[in-house]
Amino acid sequence: MFDNEKEQQPDENLVNEEKSDDNSSVSTETAENEIESESSAVSEETVDEVDPHQQEINNLKDEVKVQEDKYLKLYAEFENFKRRNKQEIDLNNKYKEQKFAENLLPVLDNLERAMDIEGETEAFASLKKGVEMVYNDFLNIFDKHDITVIESTGKEFDPNVHQAVMTEPSEDESGIVIEEFQKGYMLKDRVIRPSMVKVSE
Repeated sequence: MFDNEKEQQPDENLVNEEKSDDNSSVSTETAENEIESESSAVSEETVDEVDPHQQEINNLKDEVKVQEDKYLKLYAEFENFKRRNKQEIDLNNKYKEQKFAENLLPVLDNLERAMDIEGETEAFASLKKGVEMVYNDFLNIFDKHDITVIESTGKEFDPNVHQAVMTEPSEDESGIVIEEFQKGYMLKDRVIRPSMVKVSE
């Protein structure tokens, strides 16, 4: 009878071992959870520590980019200003004699009219010769300053250098300058006064 009771009673050592295994399992899970929690906390702390610095770096990079764009824009505008200024100076130097020539053109016109007058006396012939010499001196000075007379009579009419004030039917080809009323002049490649002409129809 006592033997049967002994057989029916569970082995206390075995039960204690099972409980120990269960407790060990729970302890392991708890430890793993604690490690994960600590790891997560460390990661969050690291992120919190790195983010402000990274954000500051990004902000500085953006600011540098903005300032660089402003500098490049300002530099381009300054280069354009220098180029325009140089072009304007070169243009002024190229045509600086234009006003000088325009002021002298009426003088040349008057000399030409004087040369067209006819006279028979010796004194008049001498005077006319003197006027021609002055006129030729003017033309020589003009030539030294790249001021030239526009060729007109017998040339094809060119609206860029000729100003047609009259037209006349002609047996010759139409659009030809058949008479010049007033000489035109050019300074280098710029017309300072077009020729006043009659053109054939």
